[in-house]
Amino acid sequence: MTLKTAIIGCGSIAQHRHLVEYRSNEETDITAVCDIVEERAAIAGQIYDAKTYTDYEELFQKEEVDIVSICLPNHLHASVSIAALEAGAHVLCEKPMATSTEEAERMISAAEKNGKKLMIAHNQRFVKSHRKAREIVRSGELGKIYSFRTTFGHGGPEDWSVDGKDSWFFKKDEAFIGAMGDLGVHKADLIRYILGEEFTDVAGFVENNAKDGITVDDNAVCMLRSESGILGTLAASWAYNTAEDNSTVIYAEKGMLRIEDDPDYSLVASYTNGDVINFQLGQIQSNESGGQTNTGVIDHFVESVLNDEQPLIDGHEGKKSLEIILAALESGETGKIQSLKKG
Repeated sequence: MTLKTAIIGCGSIAQHRHLVEYRSNEETDITAVCDIVEERAAIAGQIYDAKTYTDYEELFQKEEVDIVSICLPNHLHASVSIAALEAGAHVLCEKPMATSTEEAERMISAAEKNGKKLMIAHNQRFVKSHRKAREIVRSGELGKIYSFRTTFGHGGPEDWSVDGKDSWFFKKDEAFIGAMGDLGVHKADLIRYILGEEFTDVAGFVENNAKDGITVDDNAVCMLRSESGILGTLAASWAYNTAEDNSTVIYAEKGMLRIEDDPDYSLVASYTNGDVINFQLGQIQSNESGGQTNTGVIDHFVESVLNDEQPLIDGHEGKKSLEIILAALESGETGKIQSLKKG
């Protein structure tokens, strides 16, 4: 069975990731593309031999598609995802999945009501070093986990977004949240995945202190406490101007893990008994190195649909990671530690 595929939004994330990865997947056929900028949709349609639209509602009316990728500004994620689910398609939505908990819950409800898959494109769970780190933590060989630091920063979306400095990424009414939504939510999802537990408290310092003329945050540092008492920091930045930093370090009773923190080894495990194990698992892909064109996200989504299996990052998982950055934003505004509700 070949899955008829539609991509809504033909900007950078679609051009460099979704479209490329769907074309590489033998189980999918790119049937339609849609973008409010007609020229952008036309170019993608020509390259991928797909029908082009400038109105996603018209696309859903005229095309019977099996799966849809939502590659739009953050404020449209929920409404367009729900429209696609209501139209009978399985949905892969870019992160952050929504701009509020309520929106996320409506997306989850729409997926459940229509019997369709909803997956959020948190690609860091598919990185080999991250998967190996999770395996080591789960094995218990590090003993009790004490703390962590996780960071995602680069110079900003100017060089990545198709609209450059005029990108929606910098506009609060379209993005809702800046570096925290673009990068921080990735690390919130990742640290939950590696540690295998949820967070209960969040303190956030969220600022716009690096870029002029933008209405969202470009630097944020958060402090997190997990349900078992693990403490750590999460940093997200559009002001790491010399090099991208996508590293995570785990500190534990019997050793530490340095993940994507060494120039030669994607994972370094150091133990208190003196052992050091260097893992060469392939460096994490970055925008600087030509983009991420084999993240595993699309392949996993397609496989989940074909095998009728729950995606690794379903709506519930996406909502939990979203809630961490929403709590950080609230903490930054109020100056108070935010408690995360369970469930």
